[in-house]
Amino acid sequence: MSTPAHTPPAGFWAQATADPGRPVLVAPDGEEWAAGRLHTAANQLVHGLRSAGLERGDAFAVVLPNGVEFLTAYLAASQAGFYLVPVNHHLVGPEIAWIVADSGAKALIAHERFADAARHAADEAGLPATRRYAVGTAEGFRPYGALLDGRSGSAPADRTLGWVMNYTSGTTGRPRGIRRPLPGKAPEEAYLGGFLGIFGIRPFDGNVHLVCSPLYHTAVLQFAGASLHIGHRLVLMDKWTPEDMLRRIDAHRCTHTHMVPTQFHRLLALPDDVKRRYDVTSMRHAIHGAAPCPDHVKRAMIDWWGTCVEEYYAASEGGGAFATAEDWLKKPGTVGKAWPISELAVFDDDGNALPPGRLGTVYMKMSTGGFSYHKDEAKTRKNRIGDYFTVGDLGYLDEDGYLFLRDRKIDMIISGGVNIYPAEIESALLAHPAVADAAAFGIPHDDWGEEVKAVVEPAPGHEPGPDLAAALLGHCAERLAGYKRPRSVDFVAEMPRDPNGKLYKRRLRDPYWEGRVRQV
Repeated sequence: MSTPAHTPPAGFWAQATADPGRPVLVAPDGEEWAAGRLHTAANQLVHGLRSAGLERGDAFAVVLPNGVEFLTAYLAASQAGFYLVPVNHHLVGPEIAWIVADSGAKALIAHERFADAARHAADEAGLPATRRYAVGTAEGFRPYGALLDGRSGSAPADRTLGWVMNYTSGTTGRPRGIRRPLPGKAPEEAYLGGFLGIFGIRPFDGNVHLVCSPLYHTAVLQFAGASLHIGHRLVLMDKWTPEDMLRRIDAHRCTHTHMVPTQFHRLLALPDDVKRRYDVTSMRHAIHGAAPCPDHVKRAMIDWWGTCVEEYYAASEGGGAFATAEDWLKKPGTVGKAWPISELAVFDDDGNALPPGRLGTVYMKMSTGGFSYHKDEAKTRKNRIGDYFTVGDLGYLDEDGYLFLRDRKIDMIISGGVNIYPAEIESALLAHPAVADAAAFGIPHDDWGEEVKAVVEPAPGHEPGPDLAAALLGHCAERLAGYKRPRSVDFVAEMPRDPNGKLYKRRLRDPYWEGRVRQV
């Protein structure tokens, strides 16, 4: 099935009705799903959730790995006027309970792999046993099949557009739900895949989207859902490894994916003979975001994969900027220019707009509608200047409108009154072959206020200890000005990142500040 690029498809449901036999999804275990089968499952889930008591505007939460059930939940919510609340399955019971309770979720669907944490969460949130469902076997949960079995596969009545209600990462406190008002219109009236046009990704056109990060992440689900709605086939990975990603790109001729710099770093660390084993020339768009990408890593990926390596800047609240490989090579370090549906601005601490080249706090404005932080009007107001919002990133715009980021304000190190940006230090450390991952942050210093601490995850085959620390400090001395250099290096077996690449820096930094007050 194909459609002219200038004709917007009407969304997955219409496509599935017109061509139910078209392959649309390859599950992590290799099972292929046709459009009609997935469509039927989504319709059955709507009927099942409505029978469980959910009405338009209600929320339901999922604690699921990448799989068919996650996409089924997404399609059900977005045609029944529900809010889908994806939960990071790496969270523990009390953290999941907070999200379930705060979102007002009327039902919880969990996978048996995460049953213990999900059960704790459901108990703490006071969710009735009749509204707990498990994929697989989990004590205290009804089978997921109870939501689908015996339900009609026909389209539900009163179809109306629903949304995904993501929760912020919570690295600086309790996570908050990002809630957008329901528009009250039919799903087909919203061109749900349209934003992929920002990146030059066309409807149908033989595109195959590889889902290589967890779907609970805002961007990952948005890219996957949008791809599904404009006629692309999805290939799902459950647990990411660098070689398995290359294998799936080669086997399924994948054309686009959403990535994070940590994945780049680990791909590049593969032996050359492994890299040569797989053909990645089908890739048209390897779009990365979510975390800063060191320049040398970006250049190495472009050298290997070519100009398909592209970058964007956005947040769960909205976006953003986009940079093609050509943009980045012309202006190294940029995260791009504003999307057509977005505006960018940089303000100082007094709320004054800054001219090109001046560093300040980056703000964005979306033309597609607003949002609020669920049950936190104070936070909603605090992060706004007019219609602009910020997530606290520091950066500047150049004279051509290209955005350059430095760091989050909360992560900036102030030593002796001088601002130091950890991303620059981390980039230098990652250039050393003994470093698999690195973080830099400020720790207390009686005279300077803060001094620079580096924490490193050694690469395989490199032993942590004084000799490696000395080698890394010498490496930094050759690349960084004196005031930017780490004063000491500590080692960890594994950096506390979520699978999307977001570093939980607070977990590293807080022990050094125990009993002290950090000014941010």
